[in-house]
Amino acid sequence: MLLRVFAFLLILVCLNSCDYISFKKKTPKQELDTLVDITTVDMFPSFQVCDSIIEKVEKTACFRNTIHQEITSSLQVYNIKVKKTVDETITVTITIGSDSKVELTSIKASNHLLQQIPNFREMMEKSIADLPKIFPAIKRGIPVNSEYTLPVKIALRN
Repeated sequence: MLLRVFAFLLILVCLNSCDYISFKKKTPKQELDTLVDITTVDMFPSFQVCDSIIEKVEKTACFRNTIHQEITSSLQVYNIKVKKTVDETITVTITIGSDSKVELTSIKASNHLLQQIPNFREMMEKSIADLPKIFPAIKRGIPVNSEYTLPVKIALRN
């Protein structure tokens, strides 16, 4: 009887020390996440006119040029009257959603400009809403939200 109890305890100890028999659920390691920089994307947002470009640098330049041209031409439609000369570069931040929705996030401009052009935010929102369809940024094959900061030169004379 003592031999059976000893044999049972020995088998129990051996089974508990074995790595192949574990009572804890093993989860797969996600080593790829540690290698990916989350601040970069695999493919920058794009307009349809830039889709035929393969090189990442050229495609990014195409996106920047197109967005600058579209917003500039949209703002030139407005007949803006100012009392004092305005000559500054403002920073406009837009968010391009994974669903291709584009929103104005922020405008960094001087108080002087905002006083001279009180409806400037509405004009920028309209310009951004009138942009052609933007395809979202891609990260690991999945569309993701991205932010784009756009410098805009405003030069108006009274």
